[in-house]
Amino acid sequence: MGIVRETKPPRAWQRMLSGRRLDLLDPSPLDIEITDIAHGLARVSRWNGQTDGDHAFSVAQHSLVVEQIFRTLDPNASPDWLLATLLHDAPEYVIGDMISPFKATLGEDYKAVEKRLQRAVHLRFGLPADIPAKLSKEIKRADRISAFFEATRLAGFHEGEAARLFGRSRNFSPDGLDLTPRPARRAQRAFLARFYLIEKLRAKS
Repeated sequence: MGIVRETKPPRAWQRMLSGRRLDLLDPSPLDIEITDIAHGLARVSRWNGQTDGDHAFSVAQHSLVVEQIFRTLDPNASPDWLLATLLHDAPEYVIGDMISPFKATLGEDYKAVEKRLQRAVHLRFGLPADIPAKLSKEIKRADRISAFFEATRLAGFHEGEAARLFGRSRNFSPDGLDLTPRPARRAQRAFLARFYLIEKLRAKS
């Protein structure tokens, strides 16, 4: 009779600077901290780092731009929906930002991990685990507008090429959008400042 050895499942958690250990495959909202999210997103590069400037254009900066665009498009949006928009790419603080063509090759496994993380983030901050489809569509619109301007101003895309990929941003001016790549700590502080301001708005609503 052979010896039966128990095999341990592969480690799927990551230790955060806050001291939390987040299980990437079965994330608990209790292990999610906004400081960890801000720190991670400020150090994850958009466009795989292929952008002009002395610094990477981080996902933290992108999130701020998307939230600003969303707010401009819908001035009456509730603080909850502003927060959902700011956190729309929050899972990337632990799984990174992959360009869309590569995400597609990874298929449903990647999407499932991303969705579980997103739901845990929402629950951690008192949002619905799954946001309404209408809101998701509006956030995606703001995201694509941001991607168009990032592509043409930072990533070397011609307008026609960016329009084919992200749609042309008609009737939306990029004036007032901060698209200058910033140092990680500056982006981190800006992300946290916006988060705490939205939290104050939520407390009043």
